[in-house]
Amino acid sequence: MLEAVLVDDEIKALQSLSWELTNFSDEIKVVASFTDPFEALKYLEQYPPDCLFLDIEMPTMDGFQFIQKLQNKEFPVVITTAYNQYAIKALKNEAIDYLLKPIDTDDLNATIAKIKKFNSKNYTAEKLEKILLKFNSDSLQKKITINTDGKLLFLQSDEILFAESDGNYSTLFLSDGQKILLTKKLKEVNQILPKDTFFRIHNSFIINLNKIKEFLKTDGYVILQSNHKIPVSRQKKSDFLDLI
Repeated sequence: MLEAVLVDDEIKALQSLSWELTNFSDEIKVVASFTDPFEALKYLEQYPPDCLFLDIEMPTMDGFQFIQKLQNKEFPVVITTAYNQYAIKALKNEAIDYLLKPIDTDDLNATIAKIKKFNSKNYTAEKLEKILLKFNSDSLQKKITINTDGKLLFLQSDEILFAESDGNYSTLFLSDGQKILLTKKLKEVNQILPKDTFFRIHNSFIINLNKIKEFLKTDGYVILQSNHKIPVSRQKKSDFLDLI
């Protein structure tokens, strides 16, 4: 039985969707419904469901903004809307599927099949991830584990030059020239990287201390071995000098 959460600003729409889900399928149980998206976000942080059915047009926060604010994005999201022009955008915003209101029984069954397939794949991937993480933690040469783009990367500290912030995203710059985009804020990346090797030298940058080639005192920049020029913030300058 799939546990579902529903979010729609209209009470009648919620009741209708709940009725359709429970009457047209014996595979879904509605565990919570919300007309307030902010309350829904708080609930989902503590109680992630098997799937989320989310309306698009809500006055205080639309469905796409809601998806961006989700802390946990491991469960599948299904967009529900009366307007089919949202279909392509919905799928581009990490939704597994979309349903047009009023919901057609065949469409609902097809969506449920997608949800089950998604959850089954993720369950297997989660088990494998735990095995790999345990293996890495038991290893004598512990690597940095990066979860990105549906895969786990295990990197040595020496492979990473620096990390740069891009709002809600970050980019890792590797010594071989690769760039890895992460769906994490720089603050989260800073928690992953070893404190004895990496230092947040600026609000937008974390550097590998072992990769510093020069420090330009007057200009307030460090030059890495790769010749990247990284600014040193005034607030971090004193701590940085203590480290080097």
